[in-house]
Amino acid sequence: MNSRIIAKAVFACLLWGSAFAGAKIGFEYAPPIYLSGLRFTLAGLLLVPVMQARHIRFGPALRHWKFMLLFAFLQTFLQYGLFFMGLDQVPGATAAIIIGGGPLFVAVMAHFTLRNDPMTWRKITAIALGLAGVVFISLAKGELTSDAPGFYGGVALLLLSNLVGGSTNILVVKRKQAISPVALTSFANFTGGTMLLITSFIVEKPELKIYPPEFYVALVWLAIIPAAGFSIWYNLLQKPGVKVSELNMLKFVIPVTGAVLSWLLLPGEKPDWISVTGILIITLSLLTLQLPEQKFNAFFRKGGKRTQRPGDAANGARRD
Repeated sequence: MNSRIIAKAVFACLLWGSAFAGAKIGFEYAPPIYLSGLRFTLAGLLLVPVMQARHIRFGPALRHWKFMLLFAFLQTFLQYGLFFMGLDQVPGATAAIIIGGGPLFVAVMAHFTLRNDPMTWRKITAIALGLAGVVFISLAKGELTSDAPGFYGGVALLLLSNLVGGSTNILVVKRKQAISPVALTSFANFTGGTMLLITSFIVEKPELKIYPPEFYVALVWLAIIPAAGFSIWYNLLQKPGVKVSELNMLKFVIPVTGAVLSWLLLPGEKPDWISVTGILIITLSLLTLQLPEQKFNAFFRKGGKRTQRPGDAANGARRD
């Protein structure tokens, strides 16, 4: 990946990482599914003037309405529905580790579904380091286990959320150039957000009232994040030569951003050596990801032979 693609991907991850602080403010006033429904519905509407300014028409995209409806159901409604149901059953630290493992799920799925995106030792090392960094940051947040009866069910729901999230990335790659990423993001956010709102009115029965100004500030920011973040992300996934597994490994930036912004913006949050260690390990993971495959393998040559790709002993590791 070139530096411009990496910069755009990191920017999207920085946006997503900032959602932790905004969500903590929003959850003080509204239940989680209701807040998410408001957030994504508003995010879809925010992209309408962007589409008009960029002369992007919905007409051509709606020719793929079946795919877009499936995508909205998976990417917004099901993924985040599973996430919030799972989050309600497990400690926050456990949830952070499982969701932080998203790049691993994407890499494995890409290995089996995309011909040009095989698993390699460099990717495995980068993922392992990234997961280790997420674990360190999560350890600073609290307990990893719980005696609650729904703990293991909650873990299963979070794992399913990761699988659904990975599958949506694969779907976008396989539909390259078919649908405008901005139109797809707008439709998925608005439609999925509406599904979440309907679910919230049935399950959570939120109270409709006027909230303090800080709630609306947080809500608008939380809506801007998926509107901009997913538009950028899906655009990058459609670019030639971009590997979905390597792009998703940059998501290890998200917990780093969340930790740093929490220290800066939220009272009572401050740096600790466990979190800082996690950030340093994630930095090493991202540096490993940027090494060319051939140079990485050179560190692990044995007997003059280059390290082989996992599951492919017949072929040498390819140059990136």
